[in-house]
Amino acid sequence: MPENRLWIGALGGVTEIGKNMYFIQYGDDIIVVDCGSKFPDESLLGIDLIIPDISYLLAHPDKVKALIVTHGHEDHIGGIPYLLKQLNLPLYASSLTLGLIESKLKEHGLLRQTSLHRIDSESILDFGSIKVSFFRTNHSIPDCLGVVFDTPEGTVVHTGDFKFDMTPVNRQYPDIHKMADIGKKGVRFLLSESTNAERPGFTPSERLVGTHIEEAFQKADRRIFISTFASNVHRLQQIVDAASLTGRKLALLGRSMVNVVGVSQELGYLNVPDGMLVEPAEAAKLPPHEIAVLCTGSQGEPMAALSRLANSSNRQMEISTGDTVLLAANPIPGNERNVARIIDNLYVLGAKVIYGSRSELHVSGHGSQEELKLMLTLMKPEYFIPIHGEYRMLHHHRLLAEAVGVEGDKIFLLKNGELVESAGGVVRQSGRVPAGQIYVDGLGIGDIGNVVLRDRRQLSADGILITVITLSQSDGRLLNEPDTISRGFIYVRNSDKLIEEINQLVVATLEKLNQADLGQWNVIKQTLREALGKFLYEKTKRRPMILPIIIEV
Repeated sequence: MPENRLWIGALGGVTEIGKNMYFIQYGDDIIVVDCGSKFPDESLLGIDLIIPDISYLLAHPDKVKALIVTHGHEDHIGGIPYLLKQLNLPLYASSLTLGLIESKLKEHGLLRQTSLHRIDSESILDFGSIKVSFFRTNHSIPDCLGVVFDTPEGTVVHTGDFKFDMTPVNRQYPDIHKMADIGKKGVRFLLSESTNAERPGFTPSERLVGTHIEEAFQKADRRIFISTFASNVHRLQQIVDAASLTGRKLALLGRSMVNVVGVSQELGYLNVPDGMLVEPAEAAKLPPHEIAVLCTGSQGEPMAALSRLANSSNRQMEISTGDTVLLAANPIPGNERNVARIIDNLYVLGAKVIYGSRSELHVSGHGSQEELKLMLTLMKPEYFIPIHGEYRMLHHHRLLAEAVGVEGDKIFLLKNGELVESAGGVVRQSGRVPAGQIYVDGLGIGDIGNVVLRDRRQLSADGILITVITLSQSDGRLLNEPDTISRGFIYVRNSDKLIEEINQLVVATLEKLNQADLGQWNVIKQTLREALGKFLYEKTKRRPMILPIIIEV
């Protein structure tokens, strides 16, 4: 890219929820903001994680000066280990965010080789042509920061995830006066999150949830199981306080819950009375009215603790008739079916289940329309780029920006990879860089593409049919009757007639090929696939994957 130009782009986090990653570039200086991940939907069979495509950064490794992380949620830090394995660069984050990142880096064996720097809302960083400062925001996790980039082409502000909570549980109040000062000095570009752009009004304070959790704890007469986002440290503190108020011990179920509680305690963000935490095995032996269980799985994840409890497959504890289960989190769009299935199973076990918006056990960590308008009013941006949301959310955020005075032709709705360019005072949407989704499958990163996923979907839908044929190496004759194997297509023992017809078709096809002197393996395999595919669809209306295997003797 040419010198003396400002470029703003997203490698993830626009027209989608999750795997947030943005960059600011002026000349030869690139600053990356966040590197998140997201979990796959049901169509991505076998995929463990989705992370951003960092091809552009890898093509310019000497220009990438730093990674700045706004807060510690998975959709902002989940991809960091995979980025640092390919591009070793200094990382800047606030205290709790850094603690959560360190746990990930330790797990991936990257902690010792990574340069980590602790920052706060008063920090100032200098990266040549780009100077960086910060302001404090509210969210559903402590230590959240907005980022201010001072460049020769003007000031760029990235809000991170935020809401305006005037009564925060941890007393980390939003830096409203600092935001106003930033706006008075002049903001050229504002990048602001859009998650709740469709929701009118203000998002309620997290403090309201604590009262309802305490009420639920006081009404329960047997064991309490409560599930929430492990990263919502404010909520975890409220649960600890409710357990303390009702004289209950607290057990933790779920790896991420144990990890976040440990890090938060160590850094002083979570105050747990001595002796309150007990191991699940010990909790199972305590009287039911003396124990509460804090577990993962509020989004219906099949392998999480709550799902295992609902299926009676958890080896450490089980839910009994009369136990109370609290879901202190609303389903993320797309997870409703899994959550509903768990709730049904909990009722089958005889549990009292408290869930949904009417339970008032959850409030969003994202600002609603009035808070988004407040941020726009404080910053007074000349140009606006809505981020962190699906397209409809970005669209509604654009309407809010226009309502508070931002000119419509100065609002950019970008897709991942698209760029906004500023040079000599002229701003335009210009060009794009590689951006997309990289799939993590086991130890493989990016080695699973559309072809593999297509095959997995076909296998899951109609199964596989394998036909093994043994040919003479000298003249290509069939030496033995074909051996047909089916998995996920038909049950062979109950399909003798169909298997016989398949074998007869294989023999007839091979004879035709032999007579035509078409004995090349690729020709034989392709012809068998076509013939068997057409025959099987006529017989069964299914399209299994067909895999001919040729053995020459």
